Amino acid sequence: MFKLGPRMSSKKSSSRLHTIVKVVLVAAILPVAFIYIIVARPNYRIITNIAHFSMPIVNAFGDLVTWPIRASGNIAMKIHNISNLEQENEELRVRLAQALEKQNEHDIAIREIQRLQNELDVVRSSVFSTIVADVTYDNTALNHGTFIINRGTRDGVEPGMVVVSFENKLAGIVIDAGANFARVRSIIDSNTNIAVRVAGSDVYGFLRGNGSSTPTFGFISDSKFQPGPGVKLLTSSISGVLPPNIYVGDLINDSDVDVLTPRQISRVMVLKFNSMGQMYE
Repeated sequence: MFKLGPRMSSKKSSSRLHTIVKVVLVAAILPVAFIYIIVARPNYRIITNIAHFSMPIVNAFGDLVTWPIRASGNIAMKIHNISNLEQENEELRVRLAQALEKQNEHDIAIREIQRLQNELDVVRSSVFSTIVADVTYDNTALNHGTFIINRGTRDGVEPGMVVVSFENKLAGIVIDAGANFARVRSIIDSNTNIAVRVAGSDVYGFLRGNGSSTPTFGFISDSKFQPGPGVKLLTSSISGVLPPNIYVGDLINDSDVDVLTPRQISRVMVLKFNSMGQMYE
């Protein structure tokens, strides 16, 4: 095998340098020649041929020169899009956490309501056959609390039936009934004296009307029981007048009870039952 001598290697380097110089000169002369042809000798055929030849080179050169800028722009756009996605994901995570928190609160509320219903064993009006009636007149003067409803004996209303609100809270007892109306004694009436029970316990007492919006709770069966605000009272069947476990009201102190007054109701339900707490047929 033959090895290249120093003289041959030098010739090769000189040839490459010569080629590069020619390319640079041609690149420098071409724009000048192109301008000269356009200004001094406007031959459109030559101009068109030069344009066809030079435009791809110019475009390729422009693409090469602007590639870093375009690449940087694309990278910045992708970073911006990723940032937006991260922000949207964070917002979605917050909304999901809020939704789960509300769902948890809703589930807790449902369980609490179920617990209270089981604890208070409040009767539901759906247990009885009911008659819906409107309150047409109320009289709360001179320690009396009565009101008139627009249903009577033709509708099945009879004296002794219990009247409750649509929230299943005791409103009164029917004391008189005509064909198309009935008179109801409210639990605030001074002639009202009904047996009640402390919800969730076996403590009994009596609720006596006094003509005000807060009847009096007294004569408690358990002397150790200490009544206080928030204690809930339900009806008791020990007197044989009312069915048990209808919500009456809450104590606001050791004796006064917050109950439903005639002026607070406009529509009621009459529960059809007899003195033994059984439904009428």
